Amino acid sequence: MKTASLPRPGAPARLTPLALCLAAALPALAWAQQAAPDAPAAAATLPAVQVEAAGDPETTEGTGSYTTGASRTATPLSLSLRETPQSVTVVTQQRIEDQRLRTITDVMNNTTGVSVNQYETSRGQFVSRGFKINTLLIDGVPTSWEQPWSSGEIFTSLAMYDRVEVVRGATGLTTGAGDPSAAVNLVRKRAGSKVFTGNVELDYGSWANRRAMVDLSTPVNAAGTVRARVVGELEDKNSYVRGLNNRNETLFATVEADLTPHTLLTAGLSHQKLKTQGPMWGGLPVWYAEGLMTNWDTSKSTAAHWTRWDTSYDTYFASLEHRFGNGWRLKASYTRGDRKADSHLLYLSGAPSVFTGLGLYTFAASYLVKTKQDDIGLQAGGPFQLFGREHEAVFGYASSTQKFHADSRPATPSVGFASNFNTWNGYFPEPSWGPLTYYGKSETRQDAVYGAARLNVADPLKLIVGTRVTNYRRWGDDIYSNPYGIRAKSEVTPYAGVVFDITKQLSAYASYTSIFQPQTQRDIGGNTLDPIKGKAFEAGLKGEFLDGRLNASASVFHIKQNNLAVATTERLIGIGGLPETAYRASDGATSKGFELEVSGEIAPRWNLSAGYTQYTLKDADGTQVNTIFPRKLLRVFTTYRLTGALAGLTVGGGVSWQGRTYTDAVNPLGATQRINQGAYGLVQLMARYDFNDRLSAQLNIDNLTNKKTYGMFDAYDQITYGAPRSATVSMKYRF
Repeated sequence: MKTASLPRPGAPARLTPLALCLAAALPALAWAQQAAPDAPAAAATLPAVQVEAAGDPETTEGTGSYTTGASRTATPLSLSLRETPQSVTVVTQQRIEDQRLRTITDVMNNTTGVSVNQYETSRGQFVSRGFKINTLLIDGVPTSWEQPWSSGEIFTSLAMYDRVEVVRGATGLTTGAGDPSAAVNLVRKRAGSKVFTGNVELDYGSWANRRAMVDLSTPVNAAGTVRARVVGELEDKNSYVRGLNNRNETLFATVEADLTPHTLLTAGLSHQKLKTQGPMWGGLPVWYAEGLMTNWDTSKSTAAHWTRWDTSYDTYFASLEHRFGNGWRLKASYTRGDRKADSHLLYLSGAPSVFTGLGLYTFAASYLVKTKQDDIGLQAGGPFQLFGREHEAVFGYASSTQKFHADSRPATPSVGFASNFNTWNGYFPEPSWGPLTYYGKSETRQDAVYGAARLNVADPLKLIVGTRVTNYRRWGDDIYSNPYGIRAKSEVTPYAGVVFDITKQLSAYASYTSIFQPQTQRDIGGNTLDPIKGKAFEAGLKGEFLDGRLNASASVFHIKQNNLAVATTERLIGIGGLPETAYRASDGATSKGFELEVSGEIAPRWNLSAGYTQYTLKDADGTQVNTIFPRKLLRVFTTYRLTGALAGLTVGGGVSWQGRTYTDAVNPLGATQRINQGAYGLVQLMARYDFNDRLSAQLNIDNLTNKKTYGMFDAYDQITYGAPRSATVSMKYRF
C-alpha cells in the first residue's frame, strides 16, 4: 500500500536579540554623522510624504497604478524596473483590489511567468520557468518553508501587504540558497499617515463566503512623528469541495517613529490563523480498478468529516534606519517568525471499482509541526564618486536560523478500507489518537555577507555587479532515516548585469545570476555531493513610457542546473550498517524561452497588466521533465474607468491561460497511460461603481465559462479539481 505521510522535516532558529542589531548600528550612526559635515542640521524636517522619508518610493497604495517606480527584490539596490537587468513583475495594491486577490496563491495564479499546481486543498506548489519556488520573502527577508509540511503559507492573506514583487530566474544575491525559479517578495503596508484615515471592506460570495476587513492609520502624537497602523481581517469560507471550510483570522499592527529627522524606527507584529475543516490529504484517484480514467464531480472529496488542519503564523519585526546627509543610509533589522500546524488527516490510496466503489485503502495520521525562524540584517548603501561620475553601492550582512520540529500522534486503527467511494460522503469513524511522539527535526543556518554596485560607466551605460558569500549548514533526522548533516562553506554567488539606454525610454539589458541548493545525497565514497548550482542568463529590451506610468519588457532566458544528484546502481554502507544508494552529480535540467510583459496605464483611465511566457525544459539527455508544469502561460487583466454619464463606473476583465500539461503513469492493469490536462483559460470579469469618493461597490466573477480544471499529484496518480464559476460582491467605505 502506498501511503502519503507528510515529508520529512527541515527548518531552524536560534533567537538572537534585536539588541545585537541596534548595538552594531548605533556606533556606526554616530561615526557616520560626524563624518558627514554636509549633513543637514537636526532641525531639518522630513518630506511631507513619510513613505519617501523612510526610503520606500516603491509603495503602490493610493497610486491607482498597475506598475511602480522602483523595486529592490532582484538586487539590494533600489532600481526602476527599466534599470533592473532581470524580469520583474510588481502586483500593485490597485491590481489586488481590482481582481479581488485575497491570498498569495491568487497572486501567483495571475502573475506573468508563474503557475500554481494545486495538488491538494491545503497544499500547492508555485512554479516559474519549470522550477519550483520554495522561498518567499517578507520585506526582502527570505523565509523558507518546508513546503510538504504546510503551515498555510500558500493561503497567506494579502490584507497586510502593499504589493507583491516577483523576480524570475536565479536570485541568489538576495535570497541565498534556493532554486533558479523566482523570488516572491511580500511588501508590508506602512504606517505613513499623519492624519487619521482608514477603510472598511465587506465581501459576500459564492458558497456563503464572507469576509470583513478594517484598515486604520493614525498619528500617535500631535506632530505626527509617531504613527500607527492596524489591519484586521476575518474570513469564513465554505467551498465547492464537499465539507471544506476555511476560517481565516489576520491581525497586523505596526508603528513608525521619527527618532530624529533622519532616523526612523519601525516595529510591528502580525498574526495569521487558519482553521480548516474537511481538508483533503492527497487528491482524488485518477484510475478506476478496471483501468478506466475517472471523471469526478468538482465537489468530490476524500476527506472524512472529522479531518482538520489548523495553522498559525506569528511574526515580530523591528528595524532602525538612519539617512546621512551625503545620501548614504544604514539599516539594522530583526524578524522573528513562529509557524505552527496541527493536523488530523485521512489519506485514501488505490483505485476504486467503477461498479462497486470498493478498493481504496485508508491511512489516518496526525502531526504537530513547529517552525521558528530568526533573521538579522545589517545593510549600508548610498552614492559615491569615482572617475568624475556618481555611482551607487550597497553592502550588508544577513543571518538566518530556522528550527523545525515535528511530532505525530499514533492512530488506532491507523489503516483500513474505505466504503463505496462512488457514493462516499465523508462519514468515516475517527480513530483514537495517542499522545504526541517524536517524528523528526532539522536546523538550517545561513550567514552571508554581500555587496552590489551600480557603476555609471558612461551616460547611456550602467554596469551592476554583486556577490554574496554564504556559509550554509543544515542537519536533521526523523524516525524513518539516518541523521544527516550538510555544510557549504564560503559559497560564492555572483551577479552581473549591464543596462544600455538606447533612448530616454528604451533600454537593452543582459544579466547573469546564480543560486545554489545544498543536497543530502552521498557518492560511493560516502561524501555529500556539492550543492546544486543554478545559473540563469537573460537578455532583452525594457521600456518606460508616459512619464513612468507604463513599463514594458521583452526577454529571452536560459537556465541550467548543475550537480543534480542522479542515482547509481552502486551501494554504500550507511549509518548502522544499512545499505544506501550511491549518487553521482550530473548536469541537470535546462530551461530556455522568452517572455513579453506590459503593465501600467496605456491611456488615461485605462490600466493593463499582460504577460506571455513560453519555454522548454529538458534534462541532460534531452528528455522533457516536470511536464505537469505548463510551458506556455498568458496572464492578462485590464480595467477602464468611464466618464460622462457613466462617471464612477470602472469595468474590467482578463484571462489566465496555460498550455497543455501531462504525466505518464501506469494504470491498475499495468498499462502506461498519459494523464493529460488540455490547454485552458480562466476568464475573469469585474465592475466597480464609486457612489462618491468614500463609498464603492464591486462585483467580481471568476471562471466565467465554468471551465473544469485540475492539478496533478503525479507521484501518486491523483488530481485535485480547480474552482468552478464563482461571484463575489464587495463594499468598501473610506474615511
